[in-house]
Amino acid sequence: MSSLDRPEQAVLDHLDEDRLVRTLAELIRVPSVSGTDAECEVQEVAAGMLEDSGAQVDLWEIDLETITQDPWFPGQEVERDRALGLVGTLVGSGRDPEAVPALILQGHLDVVPPGDPAAWHGTDPFSTELHSGILYGRGAADMKAGVAVNLAVAHAIHTAGLRLAQPLAVHCVTGEEDGGLGAFATLRRGYRGQAAVLTEPTGGRLIIANAGALTFRIEVLGKSAHGSLRREGVSAFEAFLPIHAALLELERERNQQPDPLFVGRDLPYALSIGRVETGDWASSVPDLLVAEGRFGVMLDEDPRHARTAFEDAVTEACLKDPWLREHRPVVTWPGGQFAPGRLDPDHHLIDEVRAAVVDTGYADPPARAEVYGSDLRLYAGVGGIPTLHYGPGDPRQAHAPLEHVHVDEVVDVARSLAVLAVRRCGVLD
Repeated sequence: MSSLDRPEQAVLDHLDEDRLVRTLAELIRVPSVSGTDAECEVQEVAAGMLEDSGAQVDLWEIDLETITQDPWFPGQEVERDRALGLVGTLVGSGRDPEAVPALILQGHLDVVPPGDPAAWHGTDPFSTELHSGILYGRGAADMKAGVAVNLAVAHAIHTAGLRLAQPLAVHCVTGEEDGGLGAFATLRRGYRGQAAVLTEPTGGRLIIANAGALTFRIEVLGKSAHGSLRREGVSAFEAFLPIHAALLELERERNQQPDPLFVGRDLPYALSIGRVETGDWASSVPDLLVAEGRFGVMLDEDPRHARTAFEDAVTEACLKDPWLREHRPVVTWPGGQFAPGRLDPDHHLIDEVRAAVVDTGYADPPARAEVYGSDLRLYAGVGGIPTLHYGPGDPRQAHAPLEHVHVDEVVDVARSLAVLAVRRCGVLD
């Protein structure tokens, strides 16, 4: 381990590991599934934690009517009656009270539904079971562990009595899972920073780029008839099959030469049909099929171009089919619209995070790209903030049954980011 200076060692000495684990457990126990009232409840819990850490707290009601009409709004897949934004700032002691934070630590507190209860082996997905140093629960990895880390860093700086030369900001958002509402609203409120680390689960890597993902919907018409006379009708299910084949071919073409940053990911731009609905009676030929899914957007690709490629593939399939040629499917783009995003691979933030990780005694993390969309593209794009991911947990645990995170890894990341925060913000004597 490289030598740490006095403020860096002080913040590590004041990092309360037991409190960190309790914080994570408390956050998991709030069932903050996207679109539920608990999204607001968990923000209020986090706000109290930031206040306890001496932060200046801005907890505000997001104007949903206004924000969703913004031409740059990234979309959403669930309806919300209300949503809260939350920013906590450890104000620097420098001369400029309006100084832009030297570092933002950001994380989302909404989670996806837990899924089939049987997959959780009889345990409550929100009960935070701890076994052999592993904490289980929906959101444990994605990404309440990361938010707990951010809160622990702020608390350690506060309890160490360090006077920061420049501010440190902690952004807690919701709505990330279905588009990025919280991040977008936070940036539209005017919050900025010199750099940002999103503590998404990265499995010991630095994620400096994300593919994008667009939610699509295809409506395919058929012609109803009695099932015993199916040739008198046209099955919407069978009509969809050539469209599906064309989309699989499109996926193959778009994944032939992925960016070298996608090491270990052989399908970085996946096209997945997540939901199919057709028919209303077992012995009737279905006259309508609705398919919904996600379409991967390539690094540096304009989402408009991706949508055009998708629609062109559907059109080409229709032109080859007599029924579809006369009964064109309808393609729409509801829900989340995740553009890709990336950080310049030569940006100094990468080396700064790496140095903080190595100097606290851990392995040098490689820089990679990931296949999923995230708030990175909003912070880098809308906010113009150099941004990367580094956080506790295995990304394969995201949305998984028996989702979990290793407590040791949560502590390790908190230690590294505490040192990074002290170095970026500076400390006054």
